[in-house]
Amino acid sequence: MAEAPPSSAPAIRATAMACDANPYGKIFVGWLMGQMALAAGSVASRHCGGRAPVVAADGFNFTAPVAIGDEVSFHAEITATGRTSMTVAVAVWRRDRHGEHTERAASGRFTLVSMGADDRPQPLQEEGSSLG
Repeated sequence: MAEAPPSSAPAIRATAMACDANPYGKIFVGWLMGQMALAAGSVASRHCGGRAPVVAADGFNFTAPVAIGDEVSFHAEITATGRTSMTVAVAVWRRDRHGEHTERAASGRFTLVSMGADDRPQPLQEEGSSLG
């Protein structure tokens, strides 16, 4: 049985364009990694309520090529937190432009750090607490 995409809404969604293709006519993994980082950053920024830059990335797997015109969904979820850091897992799903066929195209993990206005790491707010 084929794996199904997550039922949750993606953090971001994009259409793969010709300008993002590699010399072989498929989408360049660098573009995918950049979009994955944007999805991770969106989730992390909402979680910490501020800026959250990527400080590390690992565990990448590219399992299916993405074609020009594919709709690409980037699902991201926080899988771990530290004092100032968040680990975000991102799963990438492609859908044929003119059909319903979907498949996982990539996955990876990003570590992001909550930053304060002074550009220094800022502790994450604990669930249920307030900063006031």
